[in-house]
Amino acid sequence: MNNKVLIEVFLPSLQQSYNVLIPINKRIVNVVALLEKAIVDLSNGYFEEMGVCRLFNEETGNPYDESLTVKETDIRNGTKLIMF
Repeated sequence: MNNKVLIEVFLPSLQQSYNVLIPINKRIVNVVALLEKAIVDLSNGYFEEMGVCRLFNEETGNPYDESLTVKETDIRNGTKLIMF
Protein backbone atom coordinates (compact mmCIF):
# COMPACT_ATOMS: atom_id res chain seq x y z
CA MET A 1 0.00 0.00 0.00
CA ASN A 2 3.02 2.33 0.10
CA ASN A 3 2.53 3.05 -3.60
CA LYS A 4 -0.98 4.50 -3.10
CA VAL A 5 -2.56 7.24 -1.03
CA LEU A 6 -6.10 7.47 0.31
CA ILE A 7 -7.72 10.76 -0.65
CA GLU A 8 -11.17 12.28 -0.39
CA VAL A 9 -12.42 13.76 -3.64
CA PHE A 10 -15.44 16.08 -3.67
CA LEU A 11 -17.53 16.60 -6.79
CA PRO A 12 -19.51 19.86 -6.65
CA SER A 13 -21.74 18.72 -9.53
CA LEU A 14 -23.00 15.80 -7.42
CA GLN A 15 -22.54 17.39 -3.98
CA GLN A 16 -20.85 14.09 -3.06
CA SER A 17 -17.47 13.02 -1.68
CA TYR A 18 -15.68 9.74 -2.32
CA ASN A 19 -12.71 8.13 -0.55
CA VAL A 20 -10.41 6.67 -3.18
CA LEU A 21 -6.94 5.11 -3.31
CA ILE A 22 -4.77 6.64 -6.02
CA PRO A 23 -1.32 5.52 -7.24
CA ILE A 24 1.53 7.88 -6.39
CA ASN A 25 3.57 7.08 -9.51
CA LYS A 26 0.89 8.21 -12.00
CA ARG A 27 0.67 11.67 -13.50
CA ILE A 28 -2.22 13.84 -12.33
CA VAL A 29 -3.73 13.76 -15.83
CA ASN A 30 -3.89 9.94 -15.62
CA VAL A 31 -5.24 10.02 -12.06
CA VAL A 32 -8.06 12.33 -13.17
CA ALA A 33 -8.97 9.87 -15.94
CA LEU A 34 -8.95 6.99 -13.43
CA LEU A 35 -11.05 9.00 -10.98
CA GLU A 36 -13.60 9.87 -13.66
CA LYS A 37 -14.06 6.19 -14.51
CA ALA A 38 -14.26 5.16 -10.85
CA ILE A 39 -16.78 7.87 -10.00
CA VAL A 40 -19.02 6.88 -12.91
CA ASP A 41 -19.25 3.46 -11.22
CA LEU A 42 -19.47 4.77 -7.66
CA SER A 43 -22.23 7.24 -8.54
CA ASN A 44 -24.31 4.61 -10.35
CA GLY A 45 -24.02 6.58 -13.58
CA TYR A 46 -25.04 10.00 -12.20
CA PHE A 47 -21.58 11.31 -13.06
CA GLU A 48 -20.54 11.18 -16.71
CA GLU A 49 -16.95 11.19 -17.97
CA MET A 50 -16.19 14.54 -19.57
CA GLY A 51 -12.45 14.31 -20.10
CA VAL A 52 -11.96 17.93 -19.03
CA CYS A 53 -11.95 17.62 -15.23
CA ARG A 54 -9.18 19.08 -13.08
CA LEU A 55 -8.09 18.45 -9.51
CA PHE A 56 -7.84 21.21 -6.93
CA ASN A 57 -6.59 21.18 -3.36
CA GLU A 58 -9.65 21.78 -1.15
CA GLU A 59 -7.65 23.66 1.49
CA THR A 60 -5.79 26.08 -0.79
CA GLY A 61 -8.00 26.07 -3.90
CA ASN A 62 -4.89 25.64 -6.05
CA PRO A 63 -5.08 23.43 -9.14
CA TYR A 64 -2.65 20.57 -9.62
CA ASP A 65 -0.24 20.61 -12.55
CA GLU A 66 -1.37 17.72 -14.76
CA SER A 67 2.19 16.90 -15.83
CA LEU A 68 3.35 16.11 -12.27
CA THR A 69 3.13 12.72 -10.63
CA VAL A 70 1.15 12.42 -7.40
CA LYS A 71 4.34 11.96 -5.36
CA GLU A 72 5.69 15.26 -6.77
CA THR A 73 2.70 17.13 -5.28
CA ASP A 74 1.47 17.74 -1.74
CA ILE A 75 -1.13 14.97 -2.06
CA ARG A 76 -0.79 12.59 0.89
CA ASN A 77 -3.06 10.24 2.83
CA GLY A 78 -6.14 12.17 3.92
CA THR A 79 -5.76 15.01 1.42
CA LYS A 80 -9.09 16.50 0.38
CA LEU A 81 -9.42 17.33 -3.30
CA ILE A 82 -12.09 18.91 -5.45
CA MET A 83 -12.68 17.66 -8.98
CA PHE A 84 -14.53 19.65 -11.62
